[in-house]
Amino acid sequence: MRLHDLFEWVAREQGDLDFVVHGARRVSYGAADREVNRLANAIGEAGLGPGDRFAVLAKNSFELVAAYLAGSKSGTVPVPLNYRLAPAEWHYLLSDSSARLVIARGDHLVESIDTIRAALPEVRAWVSVEAPTRAAWVDYGDWVGARSDRPPADRGESWDHDLCQMYTSGTTGRPKGAILTHRSVFANLLQCQHAIPVPYTRGDRSLVVMPIFHAGAASQVFGAVSGLATMVLHEDFDPQAVVTALSEDRIVMTSLVPAMIRACLDRVPDVRTRRYDTLRALFYGASPIDEVTLRRALEVFRCDVYQAYGMTEASVVLTILSAEDHRRALAGKPELLRSAGRAIAGTEIRVVDLDGNPVPAGEPGQVIARGPQLMKGYWERPEATAATLDGGWLHTGDVGALDGEGYLYLQDRLNDMIVSGGENIYPREIEEVLFEHEGVADAAVIGIPDERFGEAVLAFVVTRPGALVDAEELRCRCRAKIGGFKVPRRIEFLDSLPRNATGKVLRRELREPFWKGRDRRIG
Repeated sequence: MRLHDLFEWVAREQGDLDFVVHGARRVSYGAADREVNRLANAIGEAGLGPGDRFAVLAKNSFELVAAYLAGSKSGTVPVPLNYRLAPAEWHYLLSDSSARLVIARGDHLVESIDTIRAALPEVRAWVSVEAPTRAAWVDYGDWVGARSDRPPADRGESWDHDLCQMYTSGTTGRPKGAILTHRSVFANLLQCQHAIPVPYTRGDRSLVVMPIFHAGAASQVFGAVSGLATMVLHEDFDPQAVVTALSEDRIVMTSLVPAMIRACLDRVPDVRTRRYDTLRALFYGASPIDEVTLRRALEVFRCDVYQAYGMTEASVVLTILSAEDHRRALAGKPELLRSAGRAIAGTEIRVVDLDGNPVPAGEPGQVIARGPQLMKGYWERPEATAATLDGGWLHTGDVGALDGEGYLYLQDRLNDMIVSGGENIYPREIEEVLFEHEGVADAAVIGIPDERFGEAVLAFVVTRPGALVDAEELRCRCRAKIGGFKVPRRIEFLDSLPRNATGKVLRRELREPFWKGRDRRIG
């Protein structure tokens, strides 16, 4: 089964069903299939063949969704680009992926990428969507519209063929292109369908707010196709727009990060007075959720809540904290909220020491995993692939521990660990204590240089609107909960924390001013 095989079947059987709703634009499965055929034919006529890469630079839109499907039909491989990066970073990704074609949507993005176009002679065609005509750029509507809406000839690719190439966030070093196959993506979809009993019915609506260039949101696209669902696309996160959609657009499920959930609850005045009658499931990831936010979310949205943990290299999901787990947490087992849940079907999770040996339950170590959803490897990075998939196990780079029931408790990234006076300190443990304060909306902890101990703990805190939070009060709370060596030496208050497109805090940006010109041994 390849992605387009399923999509074509839905288009044939349910062609009038809405596939994408994007603002005032509505595209049915049948119309989408014809448009995808045109795009697949245009890609082929541009000289790209099976296995060739093409890049797409766009916010959430039908064209970005279509790129995944057109790549599947033509045997080519889409490389979605993060629109929040700088042109120099796009240049690296385009060069590294050997992209032969670039599709960019929107005047601002077209103008920005135009600044590096001359330095990318290997790109054969530049196609712009909804942007004024520019030299060397072809208008998408004209380019696609001139092609046949019949499906291209089947190239005979199997489900082990590359479906897409997604670049890691590059929190340390250069981003790497993780290659996901049809097999790995469909395996993960099946695993998740067993773990999450929220079956789609014909025409159910999925709100897609997270950026589709990322594997997490792309999985919503793949899941919608497999479930005959309708995707409602938002280009950017706006709390008011999300709350309005959840209450007025017949949304059945959506996926947000905890910071987005808090923003919806804190910044939308009428969030509590609205009704969310169709909403059945709220998914979150990227970080654990605090108990205060969870209780508020359940009171307001009155739906099941799930947490998913994983990464691009695993076609997204490795573990699930189920709706029942969340109910157990609120019924007297709050420590479960610090868990990432248990392995999904067909996935094995281990925690190992630096030599690769399993550690006892409750002991921290690196989290490794194996299962049918693992990536094929990194694009043209055999050494990195061998290291990451050593022995068939995905070495996640996350530090965690397993309890006796198989629940995984993540402590941090290996490179985020703070070493102070010879003690290993995991920022997440401190952040969880800070989040217990009702006035704290967001928090991040880093290590900064210290002449005596090597590193000292610094906490950045964002307060809720109107809340008065005192630094010493927070330190006292920490002293009562965690060891003295973990208590932040400094606490600084910010208006917001830097985050990447998937909602993860960019600790590297927070650390940089303190470590500039110094050598930090921990990543």
